[in-house]
Amino acid sequence: MKSLSKLLIVLLALAMIAGCLAACNPGGEETPLGEETTTEPAGTETPSESTTTPTESETQPEPQFIDFAEQVKFNPNSGRVNVEVTVHAAIDGDTTHFNVPTSIVPSGILKARYLGINTPESTGIIEPWGKKASNYTKETLAKATSIYIESDNATWNVDSTGGRYLVWVWYKTDEMTEYRNLNIEILQQGLAFGSNAADNAYSDYTMGALNQAKQLKLYVFSKDKDPDFYYGGAQNVTLKELKLNYEQYKDQLVRFEGVVVKRSGATVYLEEYDAENDMYFGMQVFCGYNVIGKVMEALSIGNRVVMVGTLQYYELGGTWQISNIQYEIDMMDPEGDLSTTGIHKIGEGGKASYYEVAASDIVSGKLTLDVTTFDAEGNEIITPTEFDYGELAHYSTVTVKNLTVESVYTTTAETSDDKGAMSITCVSEDGTTIVVRTEVLIDQNGDLVTEAAFPVGTNITVKGIIDSYNGVYQIRLFSIGDVTYN
Repeated sequence: MKSLSKLLIVLLALAMIAGCLAACNPGGEETPLGEETTTEPAGTETPSESTTTPTESETQPEPQFIDFAEQVKFNPNSGRVNVEVTVHAAIDGDTTHFNVPTSIVPSGILKARYLGINTPESTGIIEPWGKKASNYTKETLAKATSIYIESDNATWNVDSTGGRYLVWVWYKTDEMTEYRNLNIEILQQGLAFGSNAADNAYSDYTMGALNQAKQLKLYVFSKDKDPDFYYGGAQNVTLKELKLNYEQYKDQLVRFEGVVVKRSGATVYLEEYDAENDMYFGMQVFCGYNVIGKVMEALSIGNRVVMVGTLQYYELGGTWQISNIQYEIDMMDPEGDLSTTGIHKIGEGGKASYYEVAASDIVSGKLTLDVTTFDAEGNEIITPTEFDYGELAHYSTVTVKNLTVESVYTTTAETSDDKGAMSITCVSEDGTTIVVRTEVLIDQNGDLVTEAAFPVGTNITVKGIIDSYNGVYQIRLFSIGDVTYN
């Protein structure tokens, strides 16, 4: 019995050994001596040539840039109305005013909105890449020797605002044999979003340009920051936007730019031209009495600057101004990062406009401008709004001719900072009464200028800024050298 038990144990051991050998070599083949076996995880295969998995960029080649603006061809006989034009005023990336025959627009000026595209804002509220898009359009049209505008069909069509015409813009330079489509060119550069890009006469090209710009991640479709845009807490606006919407920006931090045209103590005056309305908008900026010299150096007359401050209503003067100026000393390098807080000089060599205007316009003129707002979906709402001319042009530099002096009043109070300043009441050629308020004037010899310099009945031409006192608009005179005796 014991012998049988021993035999069973031996047979069981041999069976276990045979099972192990079969598991180690399931194919029944011997492993060559000196070679190692590798065991792959379940569900994997060993690459035949490389053990490195290709990345997404390796499996998808870099897309090639296609010039859709060159592929689309201008056909003046397409049945879509078209006309050769010249530029009247370049507004922004997707808006230009063109000179056209009066048979199309009675005024001879067609306000064009580019079909198929929507560039970032740059004339009111400023958006990232808006200025780059605006400059691209302006510079392209400036070098063009021939420009055509074309409708999307057989008639000239206005946009939803009713004041602008929807057009395709074609241009050619001396070096070009064919016209290029500027709308599609802007789109393929990544400087615009699509606007009904799939529903127009050139939809194949606009959609191709749009999708390519997205795929290449150009400008508005990139994650890059616009080096000319301020990403801080202030709202990026133009002086025009501030003047049209004072209440909206009251007591808010804003970022704006303009040319320094006048300085008086701690106060500087900035001016900015608006091509859309062919006028200048100005602003008074109070820098504070403790402002450092480097700030005032950046704010030298003729410099073009960007700055951040708070829009406030100056109760004592009854006017609006910018105060609470934000700056950092190390952020004032003209070549510095414009996306940071600071007073940045971005140009020089500018000068005051001193555009000629009638006294009656300053005192009682009216002007209707389009005020742009946006609905919840981001669509433009344009409302024609009437303003006092003096309010819109407040703080801009002007020339007023042929004023006859009626009387002069001099501030004499010893306690007044304006002791020696004069209020010169004048009458214009059309009978309008306007006051010329002077600073304390010093002549070329260093002597105080007095009333004797303005005898009653004298006819003068003055250059100054539009100012106000007690709600009445007047002219502020800074230098006796800005007076011409007729």
